[in-house]
Amino acid sequence: MSEAVKTKKQKKSWFKGLKAEFSKIIWPDQKSLTKETIAVLVVSVLLGVIISVVDLIVRFGIEFIVK
Repeated sequence: MSEAVKTKKQKKSWFKGLKAEFSKIIWPDQKSLTKETIAVLVVSVLLGVIISVVDLIVRFGIEFIVK
């Protein structure tokens, strides 16, 4: 068997496996997806604020020590 035929068979096999895996996915419903998206956004914003506050405190602390 030539390399080209082997490669085509491997690609077909790979796509069959991919299709089988996609059929196993359980997609979330609209309500839970919305809740999870809001939770991710809220946590991201809170972490951004916390990091900004800590950065501000450290910056002022270093400036105070240096002066």
